[in-house]
Amino acid sequence: MLTDRYDLPLSTAAAAARDAYVQGCEAKLTQYPGAIEAFDRAIVADPGFALAYTAKAYALLERGDAAAAREAIAAAKTLASGLSVWEASHIAFFDLLVSGDAEAALAALPAHLNAWPRDALVLGTTAFTNGLIGMSGRANQKRMLLELLEWLAPHYGDDWWFTAHHGMAMSENGQHEAASPKIDRSLAQNPANPWAAHARAHLTYEQGDPIAARSFLASWLTTYPRDGTLYSHLSWHLALAELEAGDAAAASRLFREAFAPEVHSGPPRGKLNDAVSFLWRWELAGHQRDAAAWRMMHDFANNAFPHAGAAFSDMHIALPLVVAGDDAALEARAQQIDELAQSGRYPSGGACVPAVSRAFAALEHQDFSAVIDTLEPFDTELERIGGSHAQLDLVRFTLLKAYLGAGRAADARRLLYTRRPPASAVPVAGIRTWSPPAASASPPPR
Repeated sequence: MLTDRYDLPLSTAAAAARDAYVQGCEAKLTQYPGAIEAFDRAIVADPGFALAYTAKAYALLERGDAAAAREAIAAAKTLASGLSVWEASHIAFFDLLVSGDAEAALAALPAHLNAWPRDALVLGTTAFTNGLIGMSGRANQKRMLLELLEWLAPHYGDDWWFTAHHGMAMSENGQHEAASPKIDRSLAQNPANPWAAHARAHLTYEQGDPIAARSFLASWLTTYPRDGTLYSHLSWHLALAELEAGDAAAASRLFREAFAPEVHSGPPRGKLNDAVSFLWRWELAGHQRDAAAWRMMHDFANNAFPHAGAAFSDMHIALPLVVAGDDAALEARAQQIDELAQSGRYPSGGACVPAVSRAFAALEHQDFSAVIDTLEPFDTELERIGGSHAQLDLVRFTLLKAYLGAGRAADARRLLYTRRPPASAVPVAGIRTWSPPAASASPPPR
């Protein structure tokens, strides 16, 4: 019987279908272009190959085409009779995901992976920071993801795709020394793996080394297709490194050329998050507001995301509304979030994102005390919004700016000490006017 790359049996007798399916899975798992086209080739080679339709549904969903994804998974279900138990479970899992029931898909994940731990396509839905666990609204989600990958590690051995995600999860849990060799090993085995490049970008960020990040990413991105899904997001990482290194012109150029919405290579949520985050952090670093870019993001956010739904995106949507002074829209979205939370359909709860939105608005009006009073109670809740530490620094650096504006240098030092030394690498205007505590020192008192 033919098998996939991870030795799972496939219900197709056509070698051409199997080969195209494996190629599509490789492209999907590594965020290279061509996954959907490869799955289409598999379907042409074997029109009864249910897993090819399933994988195509997943790729379409990730691209933001939910209607086409539903059509593909419906086709897979019509072909499910007589399949193996693992293939039936695989299709059932993606049926939940495509139908929009992420919580049910997450609940089904442990049993499926317990039975078939090397089902990488299923694992791929949650192996990264903003996957099913990362967007689940749960507390301690970064630890949950690391524990899942630790549990599965013996089944993957030295696999470069798995090792990149394992290293990234270690980095997000503060295990930087353990993460580094895993990321290096993944890159050595497959230098073209964008997940390993992504993990390296995050690790250098957490270590406060923008020079290393800039050197690595500027070189690596020349090897990755411009239409690769992660190209623009990795360019966002490079722009952050340029901001930290003090090259504002390079950072601004990357925004315009690599990850503004009209040139972004990722799905709509990526277009939103990367651009909005950069524009706000650009201002936190002391640079002049790009009013035209903010107007563009206001229009994009309202058109692409007319209703509240996902906490991580909703947090980013709030910023162009704040900059536009669109208080009515902010209030309407807060009401939508509350209604979703009341009905159990907003996993992170109804309080955190509206509070962060109010803090953004308070900083816009330079009401530093209001920013501090609003954000401090939610310090331990931010993880529930989703996103990496680097992405959630959008909020932490807003609080840092408020501490500096309020003249509360001790609190600013404390935040920096507990978050991401060295402080000199943090691009927030005013941070270089005082010396941070030495790495060996005790955290300053409140």
